[in-house]
Amino acid sequence: MTVTRAEAVRGLEAEFGELITHFRRIITENAQRVSPGMLPGAYKIFTTIVRRGAVTQSALAESLQVDKGQLSRTVRELEQLGLVERRPDPEDGRSSILSPTPEGLERLDAARLPQEKRLVKALADWPIDDIENLRRLLRALTTGVLPGATTSD
Repeated sequence: MTVTRAEAVRGLEAEFGELITHFRRIITENAQRVSPGMLPGAYKIFTTIVRRGAVTQSALAESLQVDKGQLSRTVRELEQLGLVERRPDPEDGRSSILSPTPEGLERLDAARLPQEKRLVKALADWPIDDIENLRRLLRALTTGVLPGATTSD
């Protein structure tokens, strides 16, 4: 049976829907392990700060496409929990740089460990080339770069 491009894309969309449901569950569980009562949105903000290493609040709001007021409240909560710290931006005195604290990094590592173990187990029989190919294809999809095109990833 030959599958049309539209059918293939619809099938991919359905699989992404399942994957999103699965990841929402994981994010909710991880957020609770980082700090009981933490909402998934706060976890997303925290993990984005961790991934970026250091980021201004305005750059964070832009990249996450979130309301600046809500972001400010969430960042204050993350600071109160000891997960992130704020320091003056040396290039702009009106701005500050957000970065994860050592405690925040430790708590995030501990929260992610159960899922990382499940993922390692699920991929245990996959050839490393297939894992890397999936990562490369997902990167191409999220960046809009044609698979196989030269990128700096």
